[in-house]
Amino acid sequence: MALTKQAIVGAALAILDDYGLADLTMRRVADSLGVQAGALYYHVPNKQSLLAAVADHILAERPAVSTPGDPGETLRLWGRGLRSVLLTHRDAAELVASTQVLGLGEVDPCLEGREALIAAGLQQPDATMAALLHFILGHVTGEQTRLQLAQLSVATAPDEAASERDFEWGLGLMIRGICGR
Repeated sequence: MALTKQAIVGAALAILDDYGLADLTMRRVADSLGVQAGALYYHVPNKQSLLAAVADHILAERPAVSTPGDPGETLRLWGRGLRSVLLTHRDAAELVASTQVLGLGEVDPCLEGREALIAAGLQQPDATMAALLHFILGHVTGEQTRLQLAQLSVATAPDEAASERDFEWGLGLMIRGICGR
């Protein structure tokens, strides 16, 4: 098998899902592909670039959201879709957050929401979407942390229904504030 960026990202995503972000190393990715770590650097210049590519891969899995119509409904669908895809991969919220902070990655997780805000003539679309993104990333990080602690028998299993209700309440609160209703 030829070593490609796609194969490297796939191997890194599998390691993320199985072991978590802390154990996602270039050496571990190389070992899983049966190559030396140096071979990876032909396709990805450094670990942060690899992490950004993995974050882009995860974000690309989100369901598409159309922007015409009610901006509140667009934001609601966007938020739910983002939360859903982040919950499918271990430590995905932490990974996406760090990628965003560093300004890496090519997939803009806020594009659809920002377009809906602009189309509706609402103020500060970039700042608004940053606030919504931080809420979602923070909420999902909490959910994923509680789940991992429960798997380690350090905490009780999280109440998924309560977490869903809390997320919906928080998302709705923010959307009502943004849209003025």
